[in-house]
Amino acid sequence: MKFNLPVIVLKGTILLPEAEIKLEFEDEVSKNIIDESELFHDNNLLIVTQNSIEENIIINELPNIGTIAHITRKLELPNGKVRVVLKGVKRAHILEYLNISKDSIESIVSYIRNQTIDEETNRGILRKLNLELENYINKVPYMSNSLLSLISDTTDLNKITDIIVNHLPIEVSKKIEYLVQINPIKRVEMILQDMYKEEQLFNIEKKLDTKVKKELDNDEKNFYLKEKIKQLKSELGEISPKEDEIENLKNKVEELNANEDIKNKILYEIDRYENMSSMSPEVSIVRNYIDFMINLPWGNTTIDIEDFNLIKENLDKNHYDLYEVKQRIIEYLAVKKYSNNIDAPIICLVGPPGVGKTTLAYSIAESIGRKFVKISVGGVDDEAIIKGHIRTYIGATPGKIIDGIKRAKSSNPVFLIDEIDKMSSNYKGDPRSALLEVLDSNQNKYFKDNYLEEEYDLSNVLFITTANNIDAIPEELKDRLEIININGYTELDKLEIVKTHLIPTICSRHGINNIKINDEQILNIIRYYTKESGLRELERLISKIVRKIVTDKVISNKRINLTIKNIEEYLGKKIYEKEEIISEIGIVNSLVYTNYGGDITSIEVNHYEGSGNITLTGSLGDVMMESAKIALSYIKSNYKLFNIDYSIFKDDIHINIPNIAIKKEGPSAGISITTALISALSNMSVSKNVAFTGEITLRGNVLKIGGLKEKVIGAYINNIDTIFIPFSNIGDLDSIPIEIKDKIKFIPVKKYEEVYEYLKGGSYV
Repeated sequence: MKFNLPVIVLKGTILLPEAEIKLEFEDEVSKNIIDESELFHDNNLLIVTQNSIEENIIINELPNIGTIAHITRKLELPNGKVRVVLKGVKRAHILEYLNISKDSIESIVSYIRNQTIDEETNRGILRKLNLELENYINKVPYMSNSLLSLISDTTDLNKITDIIVNHLPIEVSKKIEYLVQINPIKRVEMILQDMYKEEQLFNIEKKLDTKVKKELDNDEKNFYLKEKIKQLKSELGEISPKEDEIENLKNKVEELNANEDIKNKILYEIDRYENMSSMSPEVSIVRNYIDFMINLPWGNTTIDIEDFNLIKENLDKNHYDLYEVKQRIIEYLAVKKYSNNIDAPIICLVGPPGVGKTTLAYSIAESIGRKFVKISVGGVDDEAIIKGHIRTYIGATPGKIIDGIKRAKSSNPVFLIDEIDKMSSNYKGDPRSALLEVLDSNQNKYFKDNYLEEEYDLSNVLFITTANNIDAIPEELKDRLEIININGYTELDKLEIVKTHLIPTICSRHGINNIKINDEQILNIIRYYTKESGLRELERLISKIVRKIVTDKVISNKRINLTIKNIEEYLGKKIYEKEEIISEIGIVNSLVYTNYGGDITSIEVNHYEGSGNITLTGSLGDVMMESAKIALSYIKSNYKLFNIDYSIFKDDIHINIPNIAIKKEGPSAGISITTALISALSNMSVSKNVAFTGEITLRGNVLKIGGLKEKVIGAYINNIDTIFIPFSNIGDLDSIPIEIKDKIKFIPVKKYEEVYEYLKGGSYV
């Protein structure tokens, strides 16, 4: 039977039946061959080996016998390469090669029929082959006994010979001879000849080993004499620098506050180092390991401050508000005072950038008298970065956790793990799973770093983690954390922080007394030059003003009185102006939650003559696209309620959310999209001082959403004065600052019909 197969040409290697080979491809031609095999040839393709040393494939020089292979596994790597595992299945005659493109080859092949061997001959050959193979394995130690078990379950001589050949230590050219030999009895004869040759070579190697061993015995004799000389030198007071170094290392080990197993481990490594030649490639590896082990703070801890009034005073001095996290730290220390067996909490500070998560962790360490160490795991995709590399690898290093403990020089520091929501996983492992062991109080007492090779007790460490987006933290990791939300600041919060913290700190940093700047001027900077939940940009702007004042003072030696006018000279024209509120059909405001806090975005809808298609743009995620489809289905099923002519649904509808460079995801835009669609399809305008948030169902139910506080703060910054929210989110209004609640009207709804009644009545538009 003839059939076609795509061809992969190997150079310098070969695939025999019953063998596996791993290949990686990065060029498009090879990837297309793999795709063609999957789509049209049931994952089968032909593997041939080119004998020619030419770089280019020469069809006339390709063999007429190859191996039909099956793709058993395929993996697309992050670097764009494709890795496949191929299993050799059967020999095949190549009847013709077809050069279908410049680099792609197909073949017309047919199976090679196995030769018939009578049962008695087959039994005799197998018996001889098994005896010789067992004898060969016993004599040649680098051949594995597992080979016998691989062939024990079959009497097929074709299969057995192919399995054995794949394990023989022979060159590629020899394996090609086995491939083209289709007679299994002939292959048995070739195998026996190769095994006899290998036995002879091994006997020669054995004789050489005996000779080398005698020379090594002489080396041992020399070592013994050197030790005697060393003792004589010691009596004479002539000790070498290395001997002095070894003695110093051993003294340091004795001073360690570690258990005997740890000390014995380090002493063992010191003995290895002592007996190594200075030319050995391992000498620096062993020396670095010894230094690292000695410098770890085994059992060394600091004493916590127990004056709670002083702790609270220190925390309040450095951070405005944040009552919940401050109270949690005081509770932990209060309970610890009465119990020596209290587990340290694993705190996770969640909030947008710039709200003070990292500086708060540092203040906690300072307030309770502990050392502070920080690592960032944002972008980490290799678990070895958390748990270290095995020491046998070249360039092996300890993981970030143990390295941080070493830098802290204490076994109970405040340990900040920053950006845990930005970790990822790939073929190198899952660092998020490795972090589970670190943050689990039942496991971290016995934490084992791969580089360290010994257990290290992390149970006394006060771990604090930070994240911008709580939804990006895996559930199994989130389960070990005490989540404390640090939300964005209101204008009044920022005003207070600027006056009490930022200005004094920045002025001190620039060597001047506090600048005189009133509340109106500070609010002018906050409103017209920043649009953030945190304080980083605000801090940069205040620093810029202070630098300008210092520069003017140095150049002209004049006193600067800040006004709105010269603030604009220092900072440039206003970046954000208060938008004029304009009602426009087909556009509504939706509340969103980003990594930078809450904000608003407009949702635009257009419709035009077409065939009823819906277009969604704006880098929308799958969930948001589904929300749009649900909204349209809901409107179609209730078109009379919304005073819409059903024939308009024959038009094409385009839904767009601006800023297409930003990925948008989540179901909370449901009622916003619904309102924008109704506005466009019924010519109903919605004022821009109204915003919406809430998930919608096909029956018009409005479901609960997350991040309401951040979204409301974003709406407040953008001059929104009316917000429609899900009725089930009423409880979240308690966390919203009173000064915002006084200026925004909240309308909780259970069904979308309630939203429409409000809008139709015009009471809030």
